[in-house]
Amino acid sequence: MLSRELPRLGFRVATAGSGEEGVAQAQNEEFTVAVIDILMPGIDGVETLKRLRHESPGTEVILLTGHGTIEGAVAGMRAGAYDYLTKPCRLAELSAVLWRAIEHRTLRRENAALRRLVCGEAGTATLVASSGPMRALYARVERVAPTDSPVLIEGESGTGKELVARMIHGLSARKDKPFVVINCSAIPDALFESELFGHQRGAFTGATERRLGLVEAADGGTLFLDEIGEMNPMVQAKLLRTLESGEIRRVGENRTSHVNVRIVAASNKNLVDEVAGGRFREDLYYRLAGVPLHIPALRERTEDIEILVRHFLGKGGGKTQRIPEVSPEAVAALRAYRWPGNVRELKNCVEALRILSPGPEIGVADLPFQIRAERPKRGNPWDDRPIVKLEQVTEEYIHYALERCGGNKSQAARQLAIDPKTLYKRLRRPE
Repeated sequence: MLSRELPRLGFRVATAGSGEEGVAQAQNEEFTVAVIDILMPGIDGVETLKRLRHESPGTEVILLTGHGTIEGAVAGMRAGAYDYLTKPCRLAELSAVLWRAIEHRTLRRENAALRRLVCGEAGTATLVASSGPMRALYARVERVAPTDSPVLIEGESGTGKELVARMIHGLSARKDKPFVVINCSAIPDALFESELFGHQRGAFTGATERRLGLVEAADGGTLFLDEIGEMNPMVQAKLLRTLESGEIRRVGENRTSHVNVRIVAASNKNLVDEVAGGRFREDLYYRLAGVPLHIPALRERTEDIEILVRHFLGKGGGKTQRIPEVSPEAVAALRAYRWPGNVRELKNCVEALRILSPGPEIGVADLPFQIRAERPKRGNPWDDRPIVKLEQVTEEYIHYALERCGGNKSQAARQLAIDPKTLYKRLRRPE
């Protein structure tokens, strides 16, 4: 009767005719809730509960008992049952208890996930930038964030790939769920599968207790796979299976569990080249690269350097601490430097300047030697070009300014200090 009626209320139901049969099913599939009768042929309900707690600790148990077996129900509660109902019970009453048990299991899993999170809350991550390329990137982030599409973020080390991933999570419907970071380059190959999918007690030497994997910890939220190009090929295959089916299998277990996670991956390598070189699975690449995002290097958007410097200076100072100014010469030197470590290097540099600069203004003399030593290249940029009409040079520079402003004609006109109508006329002029 229950297997016929409960699906009408939204439950997926499996049945077993004995405790032994039920425990055997739980070894192959993880169930959210088990409804167990106290009196059954073979092992009774309390013994079934105990075995089920060992095989599937995450499953909530509801006991059904007659008036003559209340003591058994109390023993079951002591053994870890969520609740018990006396027979005959109404379907509506059972349904209400089932939903409460599901909610209780969800809270337990979230608490376990919080203990396994390797990062803090996603918070209100924002991009600090004014350049055209970064505004275009932010516009793409705003469009993709509300979806569940996988995202692949590519860019050099230090460009802010994790920051963009946090923005995607913070702007999505999953923002109140876990945001879990896995640094694929920091986990030894021997431990990768266990860290990713979890393990059962006794699965290998040192596995003294059952452990929740990071994929399961991110259930309902976002899983950020940083430096995914470093992932072991064997684990790549198992991750692909999880992405295709939503199923995971802990190390040492035969049954599978279902997870609902959004994948955001990042790499400082060109994964297309990695696929061509046979170092990364092609099928996994296409699964991850649902929406590709590229973060430009800091040297490619030097107009962001000044605003980033002021942001880091203001962020590091206390409420009563005066924020130093930065001289125009120092800003020019900072913009001339190539920043191989990108925004991360700039942040560390600014923190050192804030602490070590003695005066109210940061000058060129306060900058690190490698920045002071790197000056803008001298020479005429037109030396290798033939002489052309001034009007042609003007046209080329207008298009260059428009590109730097991300296609925003009004902003390009302001940057060029010309009337917007003049810019529009030049853009409409036939070649």
